[in-house]
Amino acid sequence: MDEKLLNTDPEKGLSSNEVNKRIALYGKNIVLKKKRFKPFFEFLQILLSPLIFLLIGASLISAAAGDKIDFFIILAIILVSGTVSYFQKSKAEHEAEKLKQKVSVQTTVLRDNAKKEIPIVDLVVGDIVFLSVGDLVPADCKILTSKSLSIDESTLTGESFPKDKNKNDIAFMGTNILSGEGVVVVDATGRQTRFAMLSKEIIKPKPPTAFDLGLKNISILIVKFVIVMSIVVFAANSILHGNILQSLLFALAIAVGITPEMLPIILTINLSKGAVRMEKKDVVIKYLPAIQNLGGMNILCTDKTGTITEGDIKLQGFENYKADQDTNIFDFCFLNSYFQSGFKNPLDGAILENKADFKLNLNEFKLVDEIPFDFERKRLSIVLSQKKKNILITKGSVIPVLEKCTSVLEKNKNVKLTENIRKKLLKRYQDLSKKGFRVIAIAKKNIAYKKTYEEKDESSLEFLGFIYFFDPIKKSVKETLKALEKNKIEIKILTGDNEFASRTICENAGLKVNNIINGSDFEKLTSVEKLKTALETTIFTRLTPEQKAEIINVLKNAGKTVGYLGDGINDAPPLKNADVGISVSNGADIALDIADVVLMQKSLHVLNAGVEEGRKTHINIFKYLMMEISSNFGNMITVSIASFLLPFIPMLPTQILLNNFLYDVSQFAIATDHVDSELLLEPKKWNINFIKKFMLLFGSISSIFDFITFFTLFYFLHFTIGSFRTGWFIESLLTQTLIIFSIRTARSPFIKSLPSKTLVFSSIIVILIGIFITFPPIGHYFSFSVMPAIFYPLLALITVCYFVIVEIVKGRFYRVNRL
Repeated sequence: MDEKLLNTDPEKGLSSNEVNKRIALYGKNIVLKKKRFKPFFEFLQILLSPLIFLLIGASLISAAAGDKIDFFIILAIILVSGTVSYFQKSKAEHEAEKLKQKVSVQTTVLRDNAKKEIPIVDLVVGDIVFLSVGDLVPADCKILTSKSLSIDESTLTGESFPKDKNKNDIAFMGTNILSGEGVVVVDATGRQTRFAMLSKEIIKPKPPTAFDLGLKNISILIVKFVIVMSIVVFAANSILHGNILQSLLFALAIAVGITPEMLPIILTINLSKGAVRMEKKDVVIKYLPAIQNLGGMNILCTDKTGTITEGDIKLQGFENYKADQDTNIFDFCFLNSYFQSGFKNPLDGAILENKADFKLNLNEFKLVDEIPFDFERKRLSIVLSQKKKNILITKGSVIPVLEKCTSVLEKNKNVKLTENIRKKLLKRYQDLSKKGFRVIAIAKKNIAYKKTYEEKDESSLEFLGFIYFFDPIKKSVKETLKALEKNKIEIKILTGDNEFASRTICENAGLKVNNIINGSDFEKLTSVEKLKTALETTIFTRLTPEQKAEIINVLKNAGKTVGYLGDGINDAPPLKNADVGISVSNGADIALDIADVVLMQKSLHVLNAGVEEGRKTHINIFKYLMMEISSNFGNMITVSIASFLLPFIPMLPTQILLNNFLYDVSQFAIATDHVDSELLLEPKKWNINFIKKFMLLFGSISSIFDFITFFTLFYFLHFTIGSFRTGWFIESLLTQTLIIFSIRTARSPFIKSLPSKTLVFSSIIVILIGIFITFPPIGHYFSFSVMPAIFYPLLALITVCYFVIVEIVKGRFYRVNRL
């Protein structure tokens, strides 16, 4: 579209009234909005699993045969269960969405004749947008003006080389600014963008984590058990008891009862509760499953600036090749930082805040052109005009600048840069770096005028000198590094800085340095050598973004769970490759967009607190899985064998569903439970072998006590069928609900490990409700009988014995097996 057709004034932007009209016309700037159904249909999505369909169908047949009460009871239990699940899930998703909005990417627009920051989703067609280095292009935009604008379009094209953009070119949504700046008008938003049209092909879902894969495997295992056992139970009861319809209902109710259909909801609740707790510690979770990876992280890769150091960079000095202070060096460095049009990094900020030391007249200079910084050249050049002459000023990393110099400036004279002088310069550079200084070089030359300048013009430069900075080490970093080490998280420094400064800073901070390698040397290694080197090396220096990403991949291939903390445009590739990408709230747009986790402060202390919360969440999810899977396995054994031993169905379908519903409700509170401190000391991964061993052992113990209950009720007390079913209902609910207090900890429960008050309260309430329901008049509808007084002391005895046996076996189990 032409901006005239959009009725946009490039000088004033859109008015607020016009923006509202265009939102109504074009909609929000959202590409792939999560498909949300109306509440009723979302409720149905949760409610109607294939097993529930079968159960309702079978109960309808039963109702048609005259058993209408059971049908309505089954339907009521399903509806209440679905309602509770729906509200819990909705609340969890709402909390997660609120957290994501705290770190939504912003963009700068011109509206009502004023610049303002707005969320990207609020952009409309015709908005005037200002773009600079690190920004995401927020929509398809037509470029109105540009200065050395270079855009990374790899998200659309797959090509790694940036594209230079000029007036009237199109900047596409989802790309990001590598260098320069521009003013653009929004041409298309949301689903009308090229990004949206290609999204199904270019946007790949996040790869499944180890936790996801483990959960999938164990779920498949349970489903196989369910299918086999349901067939066995149905066949046995049909043959032995003759009532095919009743046997079908019973088998289906058992299938529903032992299928972890509430697992996704309980996982979501646990994750969202964990995310809320983490937000209180300045850690915002954008992608809920990242909590699991954060808890499982055993290697953290990061730069040193702002993590090891304060991130408060100050100018310390400037000197020529003879190590003498020379104000000319600062003047030319100031000009380079002042006139460059791209992203001004912290070093530029440190230079510009010393404006009082600048001795030249800025009005004498005018920007002609710029050769933007990139991570291959590691330098930036500007061309200025001054009194009919043009000066090219280059600033950047020492070695890349020195490579382009052929002379040095000495007392306003041009002296040839000999090999001996070059060696002295490199020696001085190393000496300054070893003191912990961040050193850059500045060079210049007079150059003939032309409209545009290129990288090849950065040649035959005159070396002016060094300018160096200091970033103090954080006071708390030694303590934080010890805490990370205690939590079994290894720190690896991935930096663009040199090896000398990096070693000094890290060693002064108390980080044990095992090995150092630079990016070019790492690239020369074989695959086997890279694997060994990546594991053994603490500091990787002089890295490009692509080399950082490669190191992340190598560590992941070694079986490590890798986190990456970064906030710059050069951090996008490693953030994307890491198991958990971590950025900072004031980071570049592209870093914020990719990150799974956002820290409100760039601090390893804050991150460590987030890791601990991630581990708590992971462990609480694990508690539920251990309880659910072992209980289900025990129930499968019990029901299968009971079908052959008892002359009747041990529990009615309605009773099984009620039992399952009450138990699941009690487990919602696991998200609030306390976690033993020793379980937070190691990264947490999915341990499927642990789950299988736990399931076989404790599921079998559960089944043994079920049979003790059967024998007591049927053969010792000679209960009627109704009393037997009521007794097993109460015993099953009581033991399932209470045994979580043993299983939740390897310690002695209540003595050395206190559960949360919420978990205790919910368990007691569920047990009391379960017992109350067995009494008239409610009990009548579920075919319960009033239990004789002798039952309750025996129930208490069985429960205590079960608890004691589990405690004894648990102690031995945990001595051999580790969570």
